[in-house]
Amino acid sequence: MRTDKHHINDFWVFGYGSLMWRPGFAHVETVRARLHGYRRTLCIYSHVHRGTPDHPGLVLGLDAGGSCLGIAFRVPGDMTDEVMVYLREREMSNRVYHEKWLRLRLADGRDVRAVTYVADRHHAQYAGGLTGADAAAIIAAAHGEAGANVDYVVNTLEHLRNMRVRDHALEHINELIRPAAERQTHDAA
Repeated sequence: MRTDKHHINDFWVFGYGSLMWRPGFAHVETVRARLHGYRRTLCIYSHVHRGTPDHPGLVLGLDAGGSCLGIAFRVPGDMTDEVMVYLREREMSNRVYHEKWLRLRLADGRDVRAVTYVADRHHAQYAGGLTGADAAAIIAAAHGEAGANVDYVVNTLEHLRNMRVRDHALEHINELIRPAAERQTHDAA
């Protein structure tokens, strides 16, 4: 049984993309949570995993505006150093995200502060402001070391649906990908 002392030192991590279904760190509680003031969006150019420097893909980030439904993980306080090192290696390798401690509303009504990673609007890989059609065209053509950018979007949506999380903007872009790919094939012929 954990003592209150240890409980007080626990901290929260907010996942809005792959951290939701593949956190990769120990945690003692998982709760649906909403972050206000930021939205999940394809706003980061991927030069390695889902694209290349010459033909970048798009991956998720948190960008200003709206709100985002995700998952909050409570991490034991005695694992703070280990988990923070892991998160920074995973999320901060190219400095395209800012590490922020933001207030979340948990599904059970609790308000907590959690560490999360927000898109750096001044980074060269920031891709905010793209139209849905432009994002779909980029995604339809991009491939990186981890595979096709289309697969990233489809996999993300599948995981979100399995977690009963709707993301209408991401669903809309997904609907535009096939027509964008068909146009690219037609234009290349």
